[in-house]
Order: sequence, then structure tokens, then C-alpha cells
Amino acid sequence: MNELPQQLVNGLLLGSMYGLVAIGYTMVYGIVQLINFAHGEIFMTGAFGALTVWLWLPGGTTMWIALPLMIVGAVIVAVAIAVGAERFAYRPLRTAPRLAPLITAIGLSLALQQAVWAWYPEAKSARTFPQIDGGPFEIGSVTIQTGDIFLVAAAPISMAILAYFVMKTRTGRGMQATAQDPDTAKLMGVNTDRIIVIAFALGAAFAAVGAVAYGLKYGEINFRMGFILGLKAFTAAVLGGIGNIYGAMIGGVVLGVAETLATAYIADIPGMNQFGSQSWADVWAFVLLILVLLFRPQGLLGERVADRA
Repeated sequence: MNELPQQLVNGLLLGSMYGLVAIGYTMVYGIVQLINFAHGEIFMTGAFGALTVWLWLPGGTTMWIALPLMIVGAVIVAVAIAVGAERFAYRPLRTAPRLAPLITAIGLSLALQQAVWAWYPEAKSARTFPQIDGGPFEIGSVTIQTGDIFLVAAAPISMAILAYFVMKTRTGRGMQATAQDPDTAKLMGVNTDRIIVIAFALGAAFAAVGAVAYGLKYGEINFRMGFILGLKAFTAAVLGGIGNIYGAMIGGVVLGVAETLATAYIADIPGMNQFGSQSWADVWAFVLLILVLLFRPQGLLGERVADRA
């Protein structure tokens, strides 16, 4: 029990990263009812975009100067790929049967993995990600690693910006209208194609921020990093209620805390010690998803997707 505060903080940090990526899944699904399984790879390309900026900077550049530039680079790369995918891969299939864009998303996911591997052949194992100097920091009985400081600030700031954008801006209200009824929104003068592009771009931007947080937290990135994390982010979106932006972040936090506590404490149960290792963390995440789908299939906060049948 003495470790519980530390484990809760670890879970909150991990869940916040899941939530940042889950926002992209839930925004796109809420507007076009598309599960963009390539979103995990968009997250991955954001990490390599940040790394590319770091490698281009002059030697001796401090992280306090480099980090804002790396975030910009990550966002530019992720948004460019997401917008390109929407325009050339998904938009032509918008009226096709739902299986077609789903298969396209899986194919795009594999293509992005191979493209990054071709650009960074050494990423087949891992590439070292630059770190912030200093730390760790002690707050009572809780230790926060230096790499987590960025996530502590980025997650709430990102959610505040998103909430303001969706609730207070004209484009945000257009997104809400398109999500509720795209045909009626179009009749009312909303450019639904533009709204969909913005949804893809916003989701990619938040994924890029999450990718920088991942690199700072774990110290390395590789071209396969988006696959499992993307599945977990999708799980977080379903947990919170697919199409519900705030539910995506809450689902991510719940998933992160559950995964951390399960990894930390299940090993203490007699006869369960082999199920508490880190290798079982992914298993417990999907066990939680199955339980939620069995008992509350609409998610914790409920879906916000209009019935378009």
C-alpha cells in the first residue's frame, strides 16, 4: 500500500498518453464513423518527425531550445500524413461499404511502418530519443521522472485547448453539427469536407504531442511502436465512449491506471505471480476492454455518434 500513490501517478501519466492518441480515433469516428487503424502509425511518424528535427539541429543545442522545435516538427509530419491519408486514401471510399476503408486503414498502417523503416533502417531495433536533463523530482512519496514532466503539462493543456476549440469556435460548432448530421450540416452551409480534414489534422496533432511524450518517457522509439499503443488508444476510446472526446481522455486514464495497478499488484496474489509481469500489461488492458464491452458497451461516458442508418 505504501507504493499505491506512486503506482496511481504512473497510471495517470501512462493513461494521459493513451488519451492524447485516443482523441484522434474518437474525433474521426464521431464525424465520419471510420476507425482509422493507421492512427497508431501517424503517432509513430510524429515521434520520428521530432527525432529528425533533433538530428538536424546544431550540436550542443539544449533540450529546452530543441523541445519546442521538435514538437512543431512532430506535429507537421503527423498532420501532413493524416491529411494526405484522408484526401487520397479515405475520401474516395467515403460512400463505399465500411469494410473497404477499414482494409485501407490497415494497409496504410503497414505502408507507413515500412516507409519509416526505409527512411531510418536503424529503427528496426530502436532509436535513442533525446532526453531532458535533471531530475527525478520527489513530491512526498511520489517520484516523477524528468521525461514525465512534459506529459504532466502537455495533457491538461491539450485538453483545455481542444475543449475551447470545440465549444467556443465556429469551426468547433461545425464539427459538432457534422458529427450529429452531416447532410443537414451541409444544407446549413457547413463545409463538411473541410471539417473532416480538420478532425484528422487535430487528431494527428494530439498524437504527435503524445509521441514526443512517449520518446521522453521511454528514451527510445522504433517503427513498430505505434501498433500496440494504437490498439490501446483505440481501447481507451471505446472505454470512454466512442465519439466522445472527453471520454477518450477518461478512458485513457482508466486504462493506464488499471494496467499499472494490475502489473504492480496481481503478482502479490497467491498463485498469480506469473500474471503480474510487465509482459502481461497488454493482456490486462484488453481484459478491461472485454469487461466494459460486456457490461457497458456504450462506454463509460456513452457514445456521441448519431444514428445514420
